[in-house]
Amino acid sequence: MHKVDVKGILSSSNGMNIYRGCQHNCIYCDSRSLCYGMEHDFEDIEVKQNAPILLEKALKSKRKKCMIGTGAMSDPYIPLERELKLTRQCLEIVERYGFGATVLTKSADVLRDLDLFRSINSKSKAVVQMTLTTYDETMCRIIEPNVSSTKERFEALKIFRDNGIPTVVWLDPFLPFINDTEENIRGLLDYCVKAKVRGTICFDIGLTLRSGNREYFYKQLDRHFPKLKEKYIKMYGNSYEITSRNRDKLMKIITDVCRKNRIMHNVNEVFAYLHKYESKEEQLSLFDMG
Repeated sequence: MHKVDVKGILSSSNGMNIYRGCQHNCIYCDSRSLCYGMEHDFEDIEVKQNAPILLEKALKSKRKKCMIGTGAMSDPYIPLERELKLTRQCLEIVERYGFGATVLTKSADVLRDLDLFRSINSKSKAVVQMTLTTYDETMCRIIEPNVSSTKERFEALKIFRDNGIPTVVWLDPFLPFINDTEENIRGLLDYCVKAKVRGTICFDIGLTLRSGNREYFYKQLDRHFPKLKEKYIKMYGNSYEITSRNRDKLMKIITDVCRKNRIMHNVNEVFAYLHKYESKEEQLSLFDMG
């Protein structure tokens, strides 16, 4: 871990990454890609220690309320967060200034901040996004070794459901010959249905590989799935998009289950929902007018 002071924290789309690098060690992580220009070891977490100060300054100057997001490139609930609490400090600022919030994580540690999500959601909108990849817990420990188990993430989704906090599940990535199976997809979708998630996001059945994360991924394949690397190289070469042969069948299952259970699954629709700021006061006023 090393701490830095950065010049800015919010992107043009009002997203932020409080940490850079990750402790989860997922074997497929795209954030390892060299194109992101990380100048330190991926496991040497860069901590943006002045993130709360910059966020408060940014929110003070905004003319309109909006959704503030975190987790696109680095999980806001890596183990270091338990000690540093920078994500919590930023959520406290979001709550104080009446903005909306959405976080994307693979960690059940997000439950620590349930009180803040409830408070934010009572005034505007708070959405918890959770990534689910592997229904089988043994396989989960192999491809996502330092993350909350899938069952723990599912239990967290149910708690948010019971507290009126909307949730969205990212169904990805699906690694060919590993977790791109109907059994896996149906297991994860069953969790989504039981947790009554608002939406799911699945761009495709596969993963992306490019310089940086490809080498790490192949190293882990050699370690856990002997001879599978050679199969990938033969089938996909140096392709960026690695698409499962089961794509059409599995995407149809996702679509059918989501439609049947009234779960948003159109990616553009879900993203529009995540980015739309909603004030509870405005909603009540419109209701009263009706």
